Amino acid sequence: MANLDKGPQNGKQGTSYLYDYGTSPNTRTAVSQKIRVLTPTYGETAASSQMGVLSSFAPSISRTVDELRGIGFGDQVAELVPSITAAPTASFERALLYLSNLWQATGYAGGVDGPVRSRSHHKWPFDIEQQLVFSSLADQDMGGGANQAAVAPGAGTFDGGVAAITYPQVTNSKATPNVAPGDNPSHTAIITMYEACWFTSWSATFSRDAGMIMESGDVMISDIHDFASAYGEFLATGNDPTLGQLGSIRFSGNGLGSGQAGSAGVGGGGTSSNFVNAG
Repeated sequence: MANLDKGPQNGKQGTSYLYDYGTSPNTRTAVSQKIRVLTPTYGETAASSQMGVLSSFAPSISRTVDELRGIGFGDQVAELVPSITAAPTASFERALLYLSNLWQATGYAGGVDGPVRSRSHHKWPFDIEQQLVFSSLADQDMGGGANQAAVAPGAGTFDGGVAAITYPQVTNSKATPNVAPGDNPSHTAIITMYEACWFTSWSATFSRDAGMIMESGDVMISDIHDFASAYGEFLATGNDPTLGQLGSIRFSGNGLGSGQAGSAGVGGGGTSSNFVNAG
C-alpha cells in the first residue's frame, strides 16, 4: 500500500485529504494561507515539495552592530559599524502523523522509513524553500492577467527570485465558461532559499489533556538567497548614494546622492564632513 501522507505528487509531500488545497482571500496584505514551505521528502529524488500540516515556520536573522565612540567628543556615537551576521535560524511546528514525522518531512530516514530517531543520526543537511505566493490583486499590479502570474509559468522559471506557481485545475465557473478560473491558474511568488540547514533541537509533548501531538524543531541555516541572483561585492541592495538613491542624509555632505528634506539643516549629519575649528 502507498503511504498517502508521504508520497510527493503535484508539488505536495502527500496525496491524502490532509494535503487538499482550499481557497485564500484576495488582499494586499500577505496572509499565512499563501506561504508555502518546501523541503526534501525522504525517498524523493526529483525535487523538494510542499510540507503539509505545518502550523508555523519562523526564520530569524540577527547581526551585531558595534558603536564607535571617541573620548573627548561627548556622549556621541561617531558611527555604527556592522559586524558579522550570525548564522540564521528557523523553527518549525508541525503535527505528528503516524506515517510522516518531522524527520521524514525534511529528508531523513525516520519513522516507518528508517532508524533516524535523534539529531545525532543526521549526517547531511537539507534545504528549505519559502514561497510567498501573491494574491490576484498583487499579480495584476505586477502585470499578470486574470488568474495568471506576472511571469511565465513553468517549474524552475525564476526571474530575480520571482517564480510562477501553478495550481491544479478547479471546477470552471458556470457564469463565465469562456474565462474560467480553472484554466491554467497561476500566481506569482517571491522565492527565498534557506540553504544547508542543520537541526539544533527537536521536541514533542505527549499530554493527557491534549489530543493532537505537535513536533517542534529548530535549525541553523548556512546561507540565504533567492536561488537566481549572482551575489557579490557590488550587489545592488538599495539605499546607495553613489547611484543617486536616497538612503541617509549622513552622506549628503560628501557629494553623494540627492538632497533630502533636512539634509541642509542642523544635525542629522548633513554637514558631518565639514569640520570647523572650535577656536
